[in-house]
Amino acid sequence: MTTPIKDNTPDMKLFYACFISLVTTAFGFILRALILPQWGHDFNLTQTQLGEIAGVGLWPFAISIVLFSLVIDKIGYKTAMIFAVICHITSAILTIFASGYWMLYIGSFICAIGNGTVEAVANPVVATMFPKQKIKWLSMLHAGWAGGLVLGGIMALLLGVNTRWEYKIALILIPTITYALMMISRKFPLNERVQAGVSYKEMLQEVGAGGALIIVALIIFQLGAVFGWHTAANVVITLLITAGFGYYTRSFGQPLFIVLLLIMIPLATTELGTDSWITDLMTPEMNKIGFQAGWVLVYTSAIMFVLRFFAGPISHKFSSPGLLAICSGIAAVGLYMMSFSAGSMILLAATIYGLGKSFFWPAMLGMVSERFPKGGALTLNITGGLGMIAAGVIGAGILGFIQDKSVDQKIINYDSNNNTAIHSTYVTEQKTSLFGDYKALDQTKLATANANEQLTVTTIRDAAKKEALRYIVVFPLVMLASFILLILYFRSKGGYKAVLLGKAEEPESTPY
Repeated sequence: MTTPIKDNTPDMKLFYACFISLVTTAFGFILRALILPQWGHDFNLTQTQLGEIAGVGLWPFAISIVLFSLVIDKIGYKTAMIFAVICHITSAILTIFASGYWMLYIGSFICAIGNGTVEAVANPVVATMFPKQKIKWLSMLHAGWAGGLVLGGIMALLLGVNTRWEYKIALILIPTITYALMMISRKFPLNERVQAGVSYKEMLQEVGAGGALIIVALIIFQLGAVFGWHTAANVVITLLITAGFGYYTRSFGQPLFIVLLLIMIPLATTELGTDSWITDLMTPEMNKIGFQAGWVLVYTSAIMFVLRFFAGPISHKFSSPGLLAICSGIAAVGLYMMSFSAGSMILLAATIYGLGKSFFWPAMLGMVSERFPKGGALTLNITGGLGMIAAGVIGAGILGFIQDKSVDQKIINYDSNNNTAIHSTYVTEQKTSLFGDYKALDQTKLATANANEQLTVTTIRDAAKKEALRYIVVFPLVMLASFILLILYFRSKGGYKAVLLGKAEEPESTPY
């Protein structure tokens, strides 16, 4: 399934197969994001339930990408890709025939497992193919994600609001079949770690007990939330797995790698957590100017596609932490502007946000791969997996929770000021989430309300949607501070340098 690279010429057909596989993952993401409001209406789901469905389309990614990274060099990249194809087809079928919350949830779960498997293959394959230009080619690879958001979004939006959502979900089968046919005849290279003779245990030692604790804790606590495990059970399971990993590796892990894992949490929340909700959050304002809200996500993704595909000159001008610091500042400004913009100003705010988020994911993966090549597929993919689970559990979930809590409080205030009883009549759904208990609107009861009450609730809910983005600004600000500190750290060491396995010469350092 995998073969040593006999020369320095990369197999570009294999690269494009990986590229289309990333397009497929983006199709699954944007089609669900566009359809999310329709599911809420058709299946009487709360905003937090919709957030949970959006989240389960992300966090299981971490399970598959981590598990496959542990065995991918043994089972082969092609075997993993075949599994991904099966997941994507199964997910589409389950979602199309969904009859309620749980079928939507399971269908999204399987899609996320397939997505994680795709990246467990694509990221290390491309990093191995281009060991001296990782930022450039990982950015180009992840342009497939942005391109998939644009292509899938345009195809779904052009079908129109009156087309059944089941037909839109079926669109994911187009890139799925395409990448299946493209990769079936390709030969995959051995990972650069394997080629350099770095042992399996040395790879695990790069992660160590510290890195394992972070990723295992997030996965176990999320599984505990799904299956109703007690908190004590989550803690015990997490500590047992971490202790076993630490005992075997006899390593705490690379301190810098652990720092990067922690930074990946706000990074993923800023990009994917926001993108999961952006269609729903922008619906009120976009409706006012006569456009479907999904065009905001398509537009920002188009910006991201162009910048990532032509990342070469930019990646040579800045170091990874320098580029990420700049992007963090720009994204913070864009998100804040989107939280209060109206009319044509939404386009300007979305442009700034799109510019900011463009290099988050590939630059972070590139930095991990540059600094920790001994970690092979594991360090690279644990970073991506942690990002997805953070976006799914924290990003997507917290935005839904913020909206429900805000609507709850605003309706209470409205009743108090206007001597009405809207809250006691319609906010009657007692719910529990990872972030706490809350009361949500009963959509069925609200449908029977008079026109004035419906208008009041709609106005309050629309205001809560925009305000939710304001809370997310804290995440890129945390990233900005973190990357500035990393720049100062690398400068004290003589500048940022990529580590090359099996190379005697040191690459030139970048001071910023």
